Amino acid sequence: MYPYHNKIKQRIKNGELVKFEYLEKYKQISPCLVLYFNTEPYVRPIREHRFEEYRSILNTI
Repeated sequence: MYPYHNKIKQRIKNGELVKFEYLEKYKQISPCLVLYFNTEPYVRPIREHRFEEYRSILNTI
């Protein structure tokens, strides 16, 4: 199993995050936090039940 959130958090710590935005809908995810990175994979969507967890991480950068 791919450790999706662990990898994303490590990439944020490594400074790979370029920007993020909250979207009403991204593909089949609604609402969605979309993270954009400068390395592949460039786009990573986050579902609503994880918003608070990521909000605290994103507030520190």
